[in-house]
Amino acid sequence: FSSLFIYVSKYKHFLLMLLSLESVVLSLYMLMLMYFFYSMYEYFMCMFFLIVSVCEGALGLSLLVLVIRTHSSDTILLFDNLW
Repeated sequence: FSSLFIYVSKYKHFLLMLLSLESVVLSLYMLMLMYFFYSMYEYFMCMFFLIVSVCEGALGLSLLVLVIRTHSSDTILLFDNLW
């Protein structure tokens, strides 16, 4: 998983972290689809996972917009002021 490596190594910008996290979620979704391919009832689990990941992406983007509006930058180093 190269996206997991990017998530761990490139932690300077918030947008890069969100994009790599979405890539991890999509790869997990593809693994779930391949694993649950033969059972018909497990597609509901895959759809639930996809719905939760879309909500997580929307929440991350709204947090990114909030941070950019308040601090005018998306670097992680500015998050010390949030706590």
